[in-house]
Amino acid sequence: MSRVPRKGFRFNPVHLAGWLFADMLLVLALVSMGDRGDPLAAEASGASPRPSASTSATAPKPKPSPTGPRSVERKPVKFEVTASAGDTDAMVSQLTRKTARYKGRTAAFVITFGNAPETGVGQAYAEEINKALKVARPTMFRGATPRNFWSKGSTGSADLEIYFFTR
Repeated sequence: MSRVPRKGFRFNPVHLAGWLFADMLLVLALVSMGDRGDPLAAEASGASPRPSASTSATAPKPKPSPTGPRSVERKPVKFEVTASAGDTDAMVSQLTRKTARYKGRTAAFVITFGNAPETGVGQAYAEEINKALKVARPTMFRGATPRNFWSKGSTGSADLEIYFFTR
């Protein structure tokens, strides 16, 4: 008895079982991570701690120090900077003014959309803005990860999204 050679690939649903299992596992991991609260964010929002059954009126308990890695706030701080390309002084002064209310905070990462008609020009402008950030607020942006993107628009402006670490 001779075998007939196969022509083409035959679909077999068993081949997808491993991928389906891996995708489901990834979804479950993301759901479980998103379900966990951030204790530092709760403190920053002013939420009061739950009273314990053994609370003593005479001796206040010391505040526990947070453990584990810092978290990043979910909502970014957004603003626009308008300055001519290469005008670092104007960029630095605007960035200093627009980040003044966040003094003392530490940025985790910055997404900068350089507006320009062409991609390369917009990304180059976004890179200039990100360099000016480190001049305007060196301690705020030390170790922050900047990302340069392009957005179609008129040259000489950038839209920033700054994600800060929780307090």
